Amino acid sequence: MSVEITWWGHATATVRDSGVRVLTDPLFVRRLAHLRRRRGAVPPAAAAVVDVALVSHLHADHLHPGSLAKLPPGTRLVVPRGAGRAVPGLRRVVAARGLRVTEMVPGDVCAVGEVRIRAVPAAHDGRRLPYGPSRVPALGYVLSGESTTYFAGDTGLFDRMPEAVGPCDVALLPVGGWGPYLGPGHLDAGRAAQALARLGARCAVPVHYGTYWPIGMDAIRPHEFHSPGEDFVRHAGRLAPDTVVHRLGHGECVRLEPAR
Repeated sequence: MSVEITWWGHATATVRDSGVRVLTDPLFVRRLAHLRRRRGAVPPAAAAVVDVALVSHLHADHLHPGSLAKLPPGTRLVVPRGAGRAVPGLRRVVAARGLRVTEMVPGDVCAVGEVRIRAVPAAHDGRRLPYGPSRVPALGYVLSGESTTYFAGDTGLFDRMPEAVGPCDVALLPVGGWGPYLGPGHLDAGRAAQALARLGARCAVPVHYGTYWPIGMDAIRPHEFHSPGEDFVRHAGRLAPDTVVHRLGHGECVRLEPAR
């Protein structure tokens, strides 16, 4: 049993399991509105060649129609239920690229090859801001193939997280954000380590930090850009000492084998 994970930056990662390539929250741009990519190259075109892409919620840095337009025609796309209704740009891309869309709510399951994808809840306001419908849920996803991988999307801690996610080998957890302050419904490095301790995953990969930052704000609380990955390693060592944390650089890959 093994899984291979490549982190491209922000919440974008490729998970390879059982011969299936899964891409999370594709964001393939150097600039998004007021945000600029300050670290790591934009993912190469090959990163978009996958079997399925997952979108956790409707925020523009997670559901980005221009990045979804780079997916090959006919790619499977999994999104929260109501995403197509709420985001006209998504509907246009789906029609133009012939993407095969599956809309999900927590508890729904679909399969791509040998990988089972289960939608789980996230404690996050997943609306397409500022006026999106609140009934569109924010999701995490649990991928079950040779290994079990939890991609949290954006979420805060919530009481039933371990029950909702279930046993997992690998946790991809957000540990920061794209600005000097995190609002509610997010995990910083300390809270992400608490989540990891509750989940009991064997391995963890921190994501959603150290990639995008508002233009002109480089000097405002810069530690919130640079330090979350290292802080997560430190907190996880204290709160979840049996978990191995792989802090990847942009574009780096790790292959995780089962415990012997």
